Amino acid sequence: MTTEITPEAQAEETAVQTPAKAKPAGIDARALLLKLQETSPTFREVKPLALRIDKAIAERFPDLDRKVIRNAMRIHTATTKYLKAVEKATARFDLDGQESGEVTEEQRQHASQTLKERFAEVAKRKKVAAEQEKAQREAEEAERRKAEKLTQLVGKFSKR
Repeated sequence: MTTEITPEAQAEETAVQTPAKAKPAGIDARALLLKLQETSPTFREVKPLALRIDKAIAERFPDLDRKVIRNAMRIHTATTKYLKAVEKATARFDLDGQESGEVTEEQRQHASQTLKERFAEVAKRKKVAAEQEKAQREAEEAERRKAEKLTQLVGKFSKR
């Protein structure tokens, strides 16, 4: 005799076997960045971050999910403003705005190269968009002239 397992029973059994995961604090990466800008002069003034600052953030906000912290750091350190700060800086800063390490020449060069590539990509996209816009205008003008000539021809031959 075989017993059939209903979907409800299977879901209940799975729930019993799988421990409940801790719920994140309900804050996403962007909200965390806003919170850090309010509480930390380093984030507010967009200074180069101390290495492993994610651990300091996790200690200060223990209810945060580490993935949220990593995503927030990825967003923050990829901004143009942050890269410009690293490009010019010699020191790194902790959450309280105190110096905590140095920015190496290699790190400054990396920030500079990333900015150059970013600006080149933006310029390339603008150039392509301008070329497309020009081609569109030329096509519209050609279509307008064609319609005008057609109207002239119709007018010329319809008078006979």
